[in-house]
Amino acid sequence: MEKVDVVIVGGGPAGISATIWCQRLGINHLLLEAKQEVGGQLEGIHNKIIDYPGIIAENGKEMQHLFTEHLQLLKCNFRTGTTVIEIDPLDKVISYSEKEKQRKIQYNFLIYAAGSKQRCLNVPGESEMIERGEVYSATRDKRLFSGKKVAVIGGGDRAFGGALLLAEEGAVVTLIHRSSYFRARKTYQDAVFNHQAINVHANTEVKRLLGNSHVEQVEVIKNGVKQYLNTDAVFIRIGVAPQTELIQDFVTLDDQGYTVVDKVGQTDTPSIFAIGDTCNTPDYSGITSSAGQGMIAVKCISEQLKLKHGTPYF
Repeated sequence: MEKVDVVIVGGGPAGISATIWCQRLGINHLLLEAKQEVGGQLEGIHNKIIDYPGIIAENGKEMQHLFTEHLQLLKCNFRTGTTVIEIDPLDKVISYSEKEKQRKIQYNFLIYAAGSKQRCLNVPGESEMIERGEVYSATRDKRLFSGKKVAVIGGGDRAFGGALLLAEEGAVVTLIHRSSYFRARKTYQDAVFNHQAINVHANTEVKRLLGNSHVEQVEVIKNGVKQYLNTDAVFIRIGVAPQTELIQDFVTLDDQGYTVVDKVGQTDTPSIFAIGDTCNTPDYSGITSSAGQGMIAVKCISEQLKLKHGTPYF
């Protein structure tokens, strides 16, 4: 069985940062990423990235390329196209599949950086819409919907910002939210509520997405009354959920499913650290925060490995 000191699960900014710091400190490590490329959710960012010190990227794909080059330049140990199947915290063994073969690797420390995923409505018609490829970015695809009707579902910054981008490009927007409380920042709310091309439906629950070749209607319940809203596309913007399924049985999660960690990212299972969007709520999520957490976790692990091996890491 292969053995390393540190296994990093997840190749987003947090996992990439942790891998770089393992290499820098001379720690035997391996990063496992399920996708064919590292970068995590970066590939889904279509706007300019201006908040990472020293880098201004035109979009997430450009930053993903820069991060990948960095890993390759430093000769970090990472594998893509690997799916983690099971984590055994007692024997400190990870089972994963790679090219249809199941493998195992033993570790001293695990850094869990699996990130988050978009929350779903879990209503009839949603999975069919996704399977047809009707998943859009307001930034990238706004020109496709000029003069068309679109529905944006959600009450936060992403929903309001997307509604504004679409409306300003000429779409007729219906914004649907299940309550009368909106989490979006006040500037977004003021702009949306005063925009002539945006109609806001508060206290409205989505029940079904209807349409055969594409979505044509959204069935909703508003104030106890069923309604059908015509639309050419649906943008679901109801937040994200942490991907903590693999560790939920042996680390503490909060009431929203995020991993509970201390100031260095250590969970209540001492050999397991969690960083990035598995422990950062959306209000504090970001490329910079995730990268910083990767560095902190690895530095703490380095100190513990010194005690274990009696040999300093540089």
